[in-house]
Amino acid sequence: MENNKVITVTSPLLPSLDEFIPYLQDIWNRKWLTNNGHYHQELEKALCEYLKVPYISLFTNGTLPLICALQALRITGEVITTPYSFVATTHSLWWNGVKPVFVDIDPVTCNIDPDKIEAAITPKTTAIMPVHVYGKPCDTEKIQAVADKYGLKVIYDAAHAFGVEVNGKSILEAGDMSTLSFHATKVYNTIEGGALICHDEKMKKRIDYLKNFGFAGETTIVAPGINGKMDEVRSAYGLLNLRQVDVVIEARHQVAIKYREALHNVEGIRFMEDIPGVRHNYSYFPIFVDADKYGMTRDELYFKMKGQDVLSRRYFYPLISEFSTYRGLDSAAPENLPIAYQIANSVICLPMYYGLEDSEIERILSLIIK
Repeated sequence: MENNKVITVTSPLLPSLDEFIPYLQDIWNRKWLTNNGHYHQELEKALCEYLKVPYISLFTNGTLPLICALQALRITGEVITTPYSFVATTHSLWWNGVKPVFVDIDPVTCNIDPDKIEAAITPKTTAIMPVHVYGKPCDTEKIQAVADKYGLKVIYDAAHAFGVEVNGKSILEAGDMSTLSFHATKVYNTIEGGALICHDEKMKKRIDYLKNFGFAGETTIVAPGINGKMDEVRSAYGLLNLRQVDVVIEARHQVAIKYREALHNVEGIRFMEDIPGVRHNYSYFPIFVDADKYGMTRDELYFKMKGQDVLSRRYFYPLISEFSTYRGLDSAAPENLPIAYQIANSVICLPMYYGLEDSEIERILSLIIK
C-alpha cells in the first residue's frame, strides 16, 4: 500500500474513455458543437426522466442557472438566503442587483432555519433562496407556507442535491425553480455544467431564451439574455455519466456507512445521519468537532490531516456573510447568525468519492480516532 499517496477530498466521476470516443466521433461528423444540438437535447430528456422533473434547461455551469432564475422570475429588492453555502448562491443575487438578507441555520441539517425567515421579511422582500446543504432536503413545506403567506417566490439552490428524493418525489419539484451544479466535484458531473428546473413549458421557453442571448428566432430578440449554453461534448459526457451514477451513489453510501460505524463512539465528533424517507446522494460527509470534548480544535485536526496528505475541506468556512462584499449588511452581523458561526467553525468534510479504497478510509479514520 502506498502510504504517502495524497488522498483528495473528492475525485471526479469519469465516463469510460472507450465509450466516450464514439460519441466524440459522432460529434465531429455532425459538426454541430453547441446551440441545442443532438446530445444536448438527449441529455435534457434523459435528466428529466432520471430526476423525475417536467422541464430542465442545461447550462454551461451551475452559477448561471441561479442568475437566470432570478431574471426569469423578475426578482428585485431583497431575497432571504443562508450565509452557510458556497459563495455562488449569494453572488447570483449581487449580479442581479438584489440585496441578500441572511437568516441563521438549523443546527442539525445546516439548512436555513424556516422558523427564522418570517422575522427577516420586509416590504422589499420578493423571494427566498434556500440551499439543500450537503444534499440534505430543506423543510420545503414550512418554507412554502411562509412564501405563500407573503406572496414570495422560492428558488432552491440544489447544487448538492442531484437525485435526492423525499418519499419518492424529487426534491427539485419544490418551490418555483431549482438549480443544479454539474461541476467536476459533484456526485454527477459534466466537467462544468448546471441546470435550471421549472414546472411549466412557458417558463422553460423563457429560460431557454435567456440563456441564448434572448434569441427567439434568427432576427428576433425577446429579452436581454446571456450566453449560458452547454455544448455537445459535455452533453455527451453527461449522458455517459448518467448511466453509472446510481452505482456511484451506492458506493458513496458504503463509504458513509464505514465512516459512521467508526466514528459513532468518538467523543466530540458529530456527523449527520440519514433522514427516514429520503433518498440521499452522499455528496459530502461533514463531521463537526467539539473542541472541548474532542481535545483538539477543528483547525488543529484539519491541519493534522493535511500534514499527513489527507485533504479535507472546511465546507463552509468562512461564512458568506464574512466576505468583504457582504459583511457590511445588517443581516451579516455575527449576533444574527450564532448557529451558522458555530457550524462553520466546527465543520470538516471528509474525503468522499467513488473509488475511495478501504485502506484509504482506514488511513483517514486513524487520524481522527485517537
